Amino acid sequence: MAWRSKLKLVFAATALGGGVGAAKIANSDDPATALKLCTTVPIRLFRLSVTAAAIAFDYEYSLMGLPEGSKEREKVVREVHTRSARRIEDLCFKNGGIYIKLGQHVGQLDYLVPLEYAKTMRESMLNRCPTSTYEQVCQVVKKELGAPPEEVFDEFDPVPIASASLAQVHVARTHEGQKVAVKVQHTHMTDTAAADFATVEMIVNTLHRFFPSFDYRWLVDEVQETSPKELNFLIEAENNVKCMDNFRRLSPHIAEYVYAPTIYWSLSTSKLLTMEFIEGPQVNDLKSIKNLGIRPHDISKLVSQTFAEMMFKHGFVHCDPHAANLIVRVLPSYRSSIFGKRKPQLVLLDHGLYKELDTDTRTNYAALWKALVLADVKGIKENCMKFGAGEDLYTFFTSILTMKPWEKVIDPSVDHLAINDQSDLQIYGPEYFSQVTELLHRLPRVILLMMKTNDCLRSVSNALLQRPSLESFLIIGRVSSEVVIEEKFSHAKTLCSLISVWFEEISLEARFMLMRIALWALQVKNALSL
Repeated sequence: MAWRSKLKLVFAATALGGGVGAAKIANSDDPATALKLCTTVPIRLFRLSVTAAAIAFDYEYSLMGLPEGSKEREKVVREVHTRSARRIEDLCFKNGGIYIKLGQHVGQLDYLVPLEYAKTMRESMLNRCPTSTYEQVCQVVKKELGAPPEEVFDEFDPVPIASASLAQVHVARTHEGQKVAVKVQHTHMTDTAAADFATVEMIVNTLHRFFPSFDYRWLVDEVQETSPKELNFLIEAENNVKCMDNFRRLSPHIAEYVYAPTIYWSLSTSKLLTMEFIEGPQVNDLKSIKNLGIRPHDISKLVSQTFAEMMFKHGFVHCDPHAANLIVRVLPSYRSSIFGKRKPQLVLLDHGLYKELDTDTRTNYAALWKALVLADVKGIKENCMKFGAGEDLYTFFTSILTMKPWEKVIDPSVDHLAINDQSDLQIYGPEYFSQVTELLHRLPRVILLMMKTNDCLRSVSNALLQRPSLESFLIIGRVSSEVVIEEKFSHAKTLCSLISVWFEEISLEARFMLMRIALWALQVKNALSL
């Protein structure tokens, strides 16, 4: 019976792939592209079907007869996780395109997918992306800008300086002499994207029907929603401009310290993006950062402040802040101090993936983080419930957000949420599987992306400081509190309510000042104990 189901899965998937290819031929204005789809889509789909079936039945048979909660079952589960992650890694590299993008998403979903999957995808997908040939690059440039690169630009380096899942970047120089970075979309991306989305979705839905405990439909939905936007580079350019405008309007106190490359609109289209070329080390390159005379501690604070402002004040959040998308340079307008130290400027790259938070979501998320930083049990529960976590899962939700057990979350000590290199909580043990699955069903998808963003920022902070980061949470607490107070002032209609909010603001300022003093004393104590 099981093998018949497996064969049905493979044949159904292959039939769907043939149907998608036929539909493309019937509707395509480009016979060459249609023929290419007809020949490549079924092959890609067959690989997907075989991989999915192998993974599903590896779990089914490997775990058969092993008692729930036993050490033997836990050991086997992790072994199957590892084998399955390798199978998916191999599939992603063979199929390329959207599959690599999906693998990158998985690699950045620590604690929302098994650790073995996240680690395998993270170690391979961010560093081994395929490149297009120079001939293919020339085809894209000519089609998008009307002439080959050597005519459009005064200089154009045929060797890319970077390649990602969707595109690769070349250094060029305009006829006016400006050095630019030219982001060129891989030629195969849009050809097979629709078919790839349809087939991946079908396979995941089918696996869920056969194996109800396997439910990652939310991940496919997320990639399906965001990838078309990422494939349109004009949307990325608009996000770039909007991000900088938000800092100038809503966060002028740090606007000078956050930067995004200038867009060359006349040399940009939906598949080709030309922008200012900016040199600087990645945010996790400690040696190069120190050589610039910049303290890693200052960068860690700036990263925390930047994304806290985005999440809680702007409601427009860069959701792919891994190290390759964050580079550092010396603040252009700043002169060195007498000690030779310089102030940093954070340069944000790759603005393709943003999420907008509506006012309620933004203020509720701010209120939740304010409560977390202040160990306010009532406030934590109240705001978790607003996101749908429920009485049974709100403590678990806070543990995922902070990577701390509940007892630590509500500990009133100043360092209760300190980021550690090794998490206090292995959140994706087999015993948590049902809780994670249920929580993912309940939470709004935008919160899942905020959780992904938190994981990226946690990784950056660990790389920069290489020790527990206490100040990051104080920054988050202060910015989130400012938003909560501002929201309360906007709803205060009477003199009494205004006075009440004003006293709350003063109380919070005093509390954060005391926490900063306690933090300073703790740092001194730790330094003396070394």
